Amino acid sequence: MVEGVPDHPTAPTSPTLAHPPTPRGRAPLMRVLILGGYGAVGARVAAEMRAHGHLARTAGRDPARADVPVDLSRPEARDYQSALAGIDVVVNAAGVEDPDLVTAATSRGVAFVDITATTSYVAALERLTPTAPVLVNVGLAPGVTTLLAAALHRDRPTSSIDVGVILGAGEAHGRAAVAWSYGLLGSDFPDPATGAAVGNLTQGRTFHLPGYGRRRLYRADFCDQHTLTRDLGVAVRSHLALDSRALTTALTLLTRLPGVQHLRLPTRLHLPGRDDWLVVATTATNESRWASGRNQSQATALVASLAATTVTGLAPGVHHLHQHLSTDHLARLPGIHLAGAR
Repeated sequence: MVEGVPDHPTAPTSPTLAHPPTPRGRAPLMRVLILGGYGAVGARVAAEMRAHGHLARTAGRDPARADVPVDLSRPEARDYQSALAGIDVVVNAAGVEDPDLVTAATSRGVAFVDITATTSYVAALERLTPTAPVLVNVGLAPGVTTLLAAALHRDRPTSSIDVGVILGAGEAHGRAAVAWSYGLLGSDFPDPATGAAVGNLTQGRTFHLPGYGRRRLYRADFCDQHTLTRDLGVAVRSHLALDSRALTTALTLLTRLPGVQHLRLPTRLHLPGRDDWLVVATTATNESRWASGRNQSQATALVASLAATTVTGLAPGVHHLHQHLSTDHLARLPGIHLAGAR
């Protein structure tokens, strides 16, 4: 699952800082507008940015929870245009995937960071010619996975990289995260290397994972596998499982159910399991690098906050995380533990 906005308020954990906060009384370093800023990820991004001395304003359609009430379904409307006044960077943690949101911001010189795992949306953003910088492949998967695969290829050149993602089923996810996961069911995508159709949550591959042993993970359409295959010139393929073997098996069976895309599935899920996550990148010769931690929302927020402080220094255009950051940057983030081949 990728993170989005929950349908209930989510109190962020206390920020865990990679460096001390800016002393009180100093002018804010940046002015950040966080779309979906009261959600599972957005609230944590706001907390991180504020703790580092930035002015963070949350935006969304619930006036009781947002600093700035905004209807994100209408990027051309006055409320969104007004919310952009004086802003340095927008962080989209709302799960709303509309290129017009990006165009509206960048046309005013405002940088944009998007937390998305959707391949078609990233492709649509790449077709834009923004006049301010846009940074994508931000979060845990993509994001941490992207940097792991890029680092592994740099240190251990290989013909292919398999990326594995294990997510804790016990973490409470928001509507957007659940909707993205449901979108995998019964759908397929082109293999980034061959173009052959691949069914989501099919074509299992066995990974050897620290703390999990031998686990079978299944193909899933995380957007960074397409970007990395193109940029690195090797086949990169993403795989997904939940920490629960039983729930993973249930998903692989559900995706084969005829008409599963049309079923009314619950949008509020809090399944049994842990909130641990693990991501790994493995070469064709089984050399691996991995990262682990707890609470996917917090990890995503840490990477998004790092991206927000990076994007304003980039040239206009659409950028990907691995083009400007590395696992050395991840190593400075608390709660994200790196290990594996060097």
